Amino acid sequence: MKNKQALKIISEIIENVSENGIDSETVVKKLKELRVFAVEEKRPVVAKSLRLAYEHIEENDGFIIPIPTDEPLEGEHEDTQLITGVESLIYLMNLVKKSSNSINLQEIREYNRYFEI
Repeated sequence: MKNKQALKIISEIIENVSENGIDSETVVKKLKELRVFAVEEKRPVVAKSLRLAYEHIEENDGFIIPIPTDEPLEGEHEDTQLITGVESLIYLMNLVKKSSNSINLQEIREYNRYFEI
C-alpha cells in the first residue's frame, strides 16, 4: 500500500492485535477503513482479502485462517501445527502493507482461497 493513512491503519491494527488480541469490533472497523484505500489504489486482490477477513472475523468472532505454508520439507509431516489467530492476522497485515511485492500478493491470494473454503 502506498497511502500514508492506509499504512497508519495497518500499523494500528498490528499494534492493537499484538497488545490486546483480536477485538472483533475494533479490527473489523479498521479493516473496513483500510479496504477503502485498497479500492482507491486499484488493488482488487487486497480489497477482496480485507473484505473476506472482516467478514470472517464477524462470523467467527476471531481469526482462524492459517498462515499459508510452503510444501512440507523432507522429513516434515503435512499435519504440522498451523498458525492461526493473532499471528496469522498480523502476517496478513504485513503482506497487505507490501502488497506490491509479487510474492506477497501471491500469499494474499492464498489467504483468499482459505477464506473461501
